[in-house]
Amino acid sequence: MLADLGPINAITSRIIKCAIEVHRRLGPGLLENAYHACLCHEMGLEGLAFNRECAFPVIYRGVAVGCVYKLDLLVEDVAVVELKCVEIVLPVHRAQLLTVMKVANKPVGLLLNFKVPVMKDGIIRMLNKSALEKQ
Repeated sequence: MLADLGPINAITSRIIKCAIEVHRRLGPGLLENAYHACLCHEMGLEGLAFNRECAFPVIYRGVAVGCVYKLDLLVEDVAVVELKCVEIVLPVHRAQLLTVMKVANKPVGLLLNFKVPVMKDGIIRMLNKSALEKQ
């Protein structure tokens, strides 16, 4: 059975609010690391707990195989946030987010592309059903 999405939706809404505020103040022309730093600052102001550049080992048949995936942000130990600053979000970007969500066993992910005229057009939200079922 899937977990109640209410708390997850509340967290992703707060992250999106922060991303929109950063984009509103900075616009679409900066490098990804600038948005990363500003989003972290904004989430701190919003009272969201987060970790930057978290590393998760790849587990294969119960063994960590010496390979790690790094994610840009882990928010409230629930939401994986990957930042981009690209003209077009490609299928590989979506696949990257889903892969990191699965490796980290987190239920929700946001791909935030800041290189858009309006931030709402740069937001992709994905669910990891296997992690949701474990909650």
